[in-house]
Amino acid sequence: MSPMRIGYGYDVHRLEPECLLILGGVQIPFEKGLVGHSDADVLLHAIADALLGACALGDIGQHFPDSDEKFEDIDSRILLREVRELLREKNFKVVNIDATIVAEQPKLASYIPQMRKHIAKDVNMEQERVSVKATTSEKIGFEGTMKGISARAVTLVREV
Repeated sequence: MSPMRIGYGYDVHRLEPECLLILGGVQIPFEKGLVGHSDADVLLHAIADALLGACALGDIGQHFPDSDEKFEDIDSRILLREVRELLREKNFKVVNIDATIVAEQPKLASYIPQMRKHIAKDVNMEQERVSVKATTSEKIGFEGTMKGISARAVTLVREV
């Protein structure tokens, strides 16, 4: 069995009116959206950071800095595919992904199957190995007061 490595990722973005809400590569109709240099997809950012961390390759800020105009408004699915290529170049394969979105609103359950499909495709793995969950923070903290949305991800990778 080849060596396994675990990575953890976390991301948060602020909610504002007149912005798009994109989570897991899925545009979700809502009165507010996430603010960021890219499309502010907290779920994909947390997953990308977890993958990079598992392989000791830094974080998405190092690879895709917000000071670089070419990443302005970029689709985070493109960034996740770039991370997949970095892992491939270093001879790592993703075993599984487990992620959680923390958002008081909107309800996300109906969007999760499409998120899982996008993530699996972008990381080049079976959808059955991708878990995405959503929870609230019971109206506590910045997520609970709808000032922002956060996501956490844990990944397992193996050397190939």
